[in-house]
Amino acid sequence: MSKGQDTKTAILDEAVGLASRVGFNALTIGQLAESTGMSKSGLFAHFKSKEALQLETLERGRERFTDLVIRPTLAAPRGIARVRALTDNWLVWETGALQGGCVFVAGSIEFDDQPGAMRDALVRNQRDWAEFIETVARTAVSEGDFHSDLDVEQFAFRLQGLLYAFHHMVRLLRDPKAPHHLRAGLDQLVESARA
Repeated sequence: MSKGQDTKTAILDEAVGLASRVGFNALTIGQLAESTGMSKSGLFAHFKSKEALQLETLERGRERFTDLVIRPTLAAPRGIARVRALTDNWLVWETGALQGGCVFVAGSIEFDDQPGAMRDALVRNQRDWAEFIETVARTAVSEGDFHSDLDVEQFAFRLQGLLYAFHHMVRLLRDPKAPHHLRAGLDQLVESARA
């Protein structure tokens, strides 16, 4: 990467962290300037508008998510081990990568009823995530770990439900039992899908 690309990546990493803590609607060029020590005019030259900043921040979040969740999951052994790796890697993303938790969950809440480019980008991301979970489950079926008539769409729905419930229980309710509940839910889900 060039120095300019490195600088923009560092700015976007800071923006992802801010969006995690304050949300995308509260993310502004002014706030980012304060956080990075850069001038507003310098940042405006990079992004031109608040929506452009939001969209590029979301895309950088997707890149980081791919590096922290998708690639390590695909490196795990196929089958149930990969399903568990997916959950473990998502937990790293949710609890360790960003102070405020998953930016996709936060963004989905902010933009679910707001038509526009951000909502469209979030919908694409969430559909890709659901399809990825379905693919991991389908692989477990082809490996013989899960039964052959498993409804992988329903499996993905239930696993996402567990992950998003964990987000809610940890972020909003500060429930210390949330990790236990997630693990127990995952064990039940895997057991119900076993061949």
